[in-house]
Amino acid sequence: MTAEVLVTGVGLLTPAGIGVAESWERVLSGAPAARTDPELGGAISARVPGFDPVAALGARHAWRLDRFTQLALCAVREAVADAGLNPSTWDGARVAVVLGNSLGGTATFESQYRVFHDGHADEVSPLMVPMAMVNMVAGYVAIDIRATGPSLVTATACASGGTAVGIATALLRSGACDVAIAGGTEAAITPVTITGLRRMGALSGRDHDPATASRPFDLDRDGFVPGEGAGALVLERAADARARRVAGYARIAGYGASSDAHHATAPAPDGSGIRRALEAALTEAGVDPRAVDHVNAHGTSTPLNDVTEAKALRAVLGESIAVTSVKGVTGHTLAAAGAIEAVCAALTIRDGVIPPTAGTKQVDPRVEVDVVVGAARRARVDVAVSTSLGFGGHNAALVLTAP
Repeated sequence: MTAEVLVTGVGLLTPAGIGVAESWERVLSGAPAARTDPELGGAISARVPGFDPVAALGARHAWRLDRFTQLALCAVREAVADAGLNPSTWDGARVAVVLGNSLGGTATFESQYRVFHDGHADEVSPLMVPMAMVNMVAGYVAIDIRATGPSLVTATACASGGTAVGIATALLRSGACDVAIAGGTEAAITPVTITGLRRMGALSGRDHDPATASRPFDLDRDGFVPGEGAGALVLERAADARARRVAGYARIAGYGASSDAHHATAPAPDGSGIRRALEAALTEAGVDPRAVDHVNAHGTSTPLNDVTEAKALRAVLGESIAVTSVKGVTGHTLAAAGAIEAVCAALTIRDGVIPPTAGTKQVDPRVEVDVVVGAARRARVDVAVSTSLGFGGHNAALVLTAP
């Protein structure tokens, strides 16, 4: 249970771009990806730009899959290739797949419901159920990469991606697998879903100015920008990776989880839930809080989350910790966020650069931590934290350290 776990490969499809290089470049530039969305009647969203599933996966394959699965497959393929692994030659029984998702195939469900509602029950696709089911993204990924070890989907709302990385790490340490594919995916920018989020007051009202809508930790923040995307990490025990002469991006040194048990959608106002998760992750990692250099925060740009999270970070790590939220660029990718942000934390460790919090002009005085704004910050980062909070009171925290 104490084996070192390395991130040996990463993959990203985000509103910042297709692939790790393109996504990371835009995240570091601080250029917001939110745009007016014609499919939402002029509301704003942050979609993966230029994604062509047919070109990426082939026509025969792509049409059978909902977009959340298409994105995941592409991110996982990139991560596996980046790790230098070959699914055609590995022992698939020793490969696990753990992916986070919360809403499943909303596009599939909404389109097929319209067919049914319009009186055409015989025209409802026989693939509707497997396309829309939450668990099927792990199933389809396992099929695609010939992984016959454990596979599952974690569903802890917007903490799902972080939870997936934590569970995958535990599987590796337990000896249940030798390679674990971890990550998260979401593609729920659909009319009904967005209407529901808007009705509950979660979304920014700045439809007239997409570039300023997502502004984590800003005094004038008013909600999040809905995004889509997928992030994937290949995890291996350090001894196995080094035997392949792979240095890795970072170690997954610690994982902590907790429940607020407070409210369906609002975080515990004192930050006690995410604080417990963070403390547990630091304890598992054996890391003194004073040794943490950087936090890639959940930072949704909602009034409640950002103050709550900042309270917890200050209480555990102090007021001088360098904090950023990439959601200023990507918007909130929901279940994919924790995985995307874990990849960004690993890249920060590799490159020694902390992304700026895009869109943020004046940090809320109640946010008593060092929010990185304006431009990326050069810094040596040996220990980074990624935090995630989800509806239902789910919390996840990851501690990543230099390999």
